[in-house]
Amino acid sequence: MYRKLCFGIVAAVVLLPAVWAQTADEIIAKNIQARGGMDKLKAVQSIKATATMAMGPGMEAPAVMIQKRGFMVRTEFTIQGLTGIQAYDGKSAWQVMPFMGKKDPELMSADEAKEVEENADIDGVLVDYKSKGHQVELLGKEKLEGTDAYKLKVSLKNGDVQTIYIDADSFLEIKEETKRTVRGTEQVIEQSIGDYKEVNGIILPFAFEAGLKGSAEKQKITISKFELNVPVEDSVFKMPPPAPAPAPAKTDAPKN
Repeated sequence: MYRKLCFGIVAAVVLLPAVWAQTADEIIAKNIQARGGMDKLKAVQSIKATATMAMGPGMEAPAVMIQKRGFMVRTEFTIQGLTGIQAYDGKSAWQVMPFMGKKDPELMSADEAKEVEENADIDGVLVDYKSKGHQVELLGKEKLEGTDAYKLKVSLKNGDVQTIYIDADSFLEIKEETKRTVRGTEQVIEQSIGDYKEVNGIILPFAFEAGLKGSAEKQKITISKFELNVPVEDSVFKMPPPAPAPAPAKTDAPKN
């Protein structure tokens, strides 16, 4: 019995590092380090991404997204000469959608605003997740197209649930699934992430492919350039007032 007990203690001590490596916080710490480290991530005050969105066969839309620390984001994309805007100023999410006949800025519904608010997190949901009100659970390992990946379940403060897959070798995100309710219908959006490159000491993904889970239709986004710490005023993210209504046409006074 004594010998078995001693062997059990030794085995437990030997296996402790492997057990620790399986905790969610350990995985997140390695992910942060793989991306450049906490100090470098926190030094980034703004990010400007210039991109191209593939909208369908032969159709591409140029896009620009600007994130600023303080949970602010603005995305502009142009399709057939019309420019759409989605933005969040830290408090309110708004949009301009001329493709839908809406040329004036308008506030988004609570469901629509969630994705924009999540994009406003310049560090990503895993960094300081506890102070942001999120919860993270490690669900184990899973193979994605032959690649071992850690599977993290992230319950966001806003009620959405994300599943983040982190490459077991590089510790970088390779896939995300987000479950949210839109107009009373539950949807699962999946997004593949890749083509990582170094930009001023930060490792950033240059390729995304997203769409409804199970659907063959995916939207591809290719980043051509990232710019860090570009100067940008907070006013860029605030909703502008609607354009003034045109003045009524003047009519000649009736003659007696």
